[in-house]
Amino acid sequence: MKHDPHRPTWSRQIEFTLAGIGMAVGLGNVWRFPYLCYRSGGGAFLVPYIFMLVVLGIPLLYMELLLGQYMRRGPVQVLRNVCPLLKGVGLASVAISFIMCTYYNVVITWALYYMFSSFRTTLPWQDCNNTWNTPNCTSSPTNGSGAHTSTASQQFFNLKMLQRTSGLEDSGTLRWELLLILLLAWTLIYLCIFKGVKSTGKVVYFTALFPYVILLALLINNVQLPGALEGIKFFIIPEWDKLLSMEVWVNAAAQIFNSIGIGFGSLMSMSSYNSFNNNVLKDTLTIAIINSLTSILAGFVIFSAFGYMSHLQGIHIKDLAVDGPGLVFVVYPQAFATMPLAPLWAVMFFFMLLCLGLDSEFGMVEVMVTSLKDSYGTQLNRYFKRKELFVLAVCSVAFLLGIPYVMQAGIYVFQLMDHYTAIVSIMFLAFFEVIATCWIYGVKRLSDCLVEMTGKGANLYFKFCWLIAAPVLITVILVFSIVQFKPARYEAYVFPAWAQGVGWVIALASIIWIPLGAVHTLWVLPGTIMEKLRQSIQPFGLDVKSNMDLGGGGEIIYPAPPAISCEAKTEKFPIQTSL
Repeated sequence: MKHDPHRPTWSRQIEFTLAGIGMAVGLGNVWRFPYLCYRSGGGAFLVPYIFMLVVLGIPLLYMELLLGQYMRRGPVQVLRNVCPLLKGVGLASVAISFIMCTYYNVVITWALYYMFSSFRTTLPWQDCNNTWNTPNCTSSPTNGSGAHTSTASQQFFNLKMLQRTSGLEDSGTLRWELLLILLLAWTLIYLCIFKGVKSTGKVVYFTALFPYVILLALLINNVQLPGALEGIKFFIIPEWDKLLSMEVWVNAAAQIFNSIGIGFGSLMSMSSYNSFNNNVLKDTLTIAIINSLTSILAGFVIFSAFGYMSHLQGIHIKDLAVDGPGLVFVVYPQAFATMPLAPLWAVMFFFMLLCLGLDSEFGMVEVMVTSLKDSYGTQLNRYFKRKELFVLAVCSVAFLLGIPYVMQAGIYVFQLMDHYTAIVSIMFLAFFEVIATCWIYGVKRLSDCLVEMTGKGANLYFKFCWLIAAPVLITVILVFSIVQFKPARYEAYVFPAWAQGVGWVIALASIIWIPLGAVHTLWVLPGTIMEKLRQSIQPFGLDVKSNMDLGGGGEIIYPAPPAISCEAKTEKFPIQTSL
């Protein structure tokens, strides 16, 4: 296979592995995973979680990494080469990653705000003697505090940092402090990625590894607190009846997809900068297993704090108020407030969140940068003489799109986006990606690509998962997600009908590219409708004219149709298209 001589590569292969771990291990490991365990019967959630990791997570991550490494392109070009009819799946991956990076960075903004607020002798949420506190504030909640009281940490989050309004109907004013911190967050991201893999590869040595130092320090501290053992027992002892709930299994699959990043295109983009003969299986297992072990480690840290909080309040762990962002920005800070050296632990925890968030943000921004450079490299070079300027433009647009999240009603916008993007869109995206790669492109072709790169094809386990297990499971999960779909809500606030409509528009902003891509492919191909359909499910490389008509931008090196061989045929074409 002839390689693109201008394609940058990682300076060392360990840099890709660390970047992949950093991308997979993010805020979801500390936030979403413990929350799902808490809601799904503690240790019972680990059973479907590990099952989904083995049957879906590892095989599909392997598939994405090998295609990115083999074709040396981002998700748009890879899906277009694999199955022209479903080339919109690649575009949808870019869209969903860019949408997510605009609101994901808001969580980093909140972490920075809390970290800066922790540099004082007494944490601001440690007592109720502040200007933002209301008469119903309590700094020491107990079983008899009553339903109408709120903790000092709840009031700091809602009344001080967010200054939130009663709902989306009242947008409020701009929170200038948060806006400036959002700008700082995007500046940090730009400085880490503006040189591409050369700069990101150096940053991840710290951002991917340092969080483990803090997690271990927090765990050692937490297990010594009274009540910590009860929290850990709740985490590891299953409530087996919860396994009868289909929702628990769907949540486990969704966590695997969101955490590892299946369907987002981030790791596929990163693997496109690998050396062609890299052992991609080793990277797959390293990233997937470390990601899951980190989630479990974070579970011990969080649930030991839950046990401590239940001990202080005299209530069962099940009765702690945990909902969405409240886990890391209300419940855990509340635990810090009563620990020895509280400011030190708070600064360390929120700095850890910053590192975890930055790594994942690198991957989401890189999807957009890589895909646009792959597709429209020549055109972009006319306007941006240097890649650094193009990355600056992407970060600037994302910053502007993040402004609604730092309004006083920003938390409601955040919850709406998270619900319809992370839950609704990703399942549709994963379904069509699996159909395109596992069934249409085919298991044999995937295995042949591995043979060409590493000299060894896929084993029976991966072939079974690609051909049967993954498509069937994702189909079942998608159907259940649609049937059991629940409208977005935040705490007691139920979003109005018009807001739910906006949520579906947000979901369609990524999903719509799949049918649009299919229509465009069938429109430009010659022949009758049946001839068009036959051509549209053939990998690129069979016909020069079809390659040129279908387009994609830039000078692309197309692999030959792996039905004959996975060995690539190298034709370069200047291509233009709107899709």
